[in-house]
Amino acid sequence: MNIDMIEAAAERAAGHVRRTPLLSSPFLDEIAGRRVWVKAECLQHTGSFKFRGGWSAVSALAPDVRAKGVIAFSSGNHAQGVALAARMHGAPAVIIMPSDAPRMKIDNTRALGAEVVLYDRATEDRDAIGARLSAERGLTLIKPFDEPQVIAGQGTCGLEIAEQAAEVGITQAQVLVCCGGGGLTSGIALALEAKAPGMRVRPVEPEGYDDTARSLVSGQIERNAVTSGGLCDAIVTPSPGQITFPILQRLCGPGLVVSDEEVLRAMAAAFARLKVVAEPGGAVALAAALFHGDRIEGDDVIVTISGGNVDAPIFRDALERFGG
Repeated sequence: MNIDMIEAAAERAAGHVRRTPLLSSPFLDEIAGRRVWVKAECLQHTGSFKFRGGWSAVSALAPDVRAKGVIAFSSGNHAQGVALAARMHGAPAVIIMPSDAPRMKIDNTRALGAEVVLYDRATEDRDAIGARLSAERGLTLIKPFDEPQVIAGQGTCGLEIAEQAAEVGITQAQVLVCCGGGGLTSGIALALEAKAPGMRVRPVEPEGYDDTARSLVSGQIERNAVTSGGLCDAIVTPSPGQITFPILQRLCGPGLVVSDEEVLRAMAAAFARLKVVAEPGGAVALAAALFHGDRIEGDDVIVTISGGNVDAPIFRDALERFGG
């Protein structure tokens, strides 16, 4: 993985992937005690940063390979990103999704033209299902985070952060990134290493699913005891990836961990002050900036809102409890 791959992904993305805005609000600054800059990936195609990696991976395939189709595993956001990228390339897509994934994400993936195969996380092996379908149909697997072309695609977000921060005069800041398997976090870290070396990435995770934070402390890949459920379903993964973790270890500062209540508060604040919708997993970085300022350095902090695909009852709960 290197900056050349990320810049090549950015060239392939031109005209297809949105350059999402870097937003700010004096009200959020007041809560955080410093200037907060929000990279609104919830406004990306399909409502999350995952379209970047999906487009990068699908567009990098040889045409004859792509024509046979792609397959992906996902609880929702990677599913939608790959499904749309495949449709835009005229390629078939099969997405294997847990049956307890948010209904909106399942419905949206089907609406984007993908064939959705549901499985029970407790009793079925998604890898076995994927291996069988891939062999039967000649499909190419696009992993959600531990895949070089996916990481390169997510890294295009980091290129934009470097450009947009320079436009408002920021050369030094901590960049808080919502972290599951580490694809977005490592991609942004690689991009900033090359383009904005005064910035340091910090992964952010929900309580109970802080495998990356623990891995960075121990120096080896740690696993979560529970790998399903939780409010922040979009970033619940078993462990950091074999490709992503060495990048995180080399380039990232210590991980930050936030509570579910802080996540819901951040979702309400993002809606009230920025008029954007954040899903729980997409709001963890903002939660850290707003409520864990004592663990952050500098006058400016940049955060990702990595996705906005939230089911209505959860969003309603956030607004009713903390939107006043």
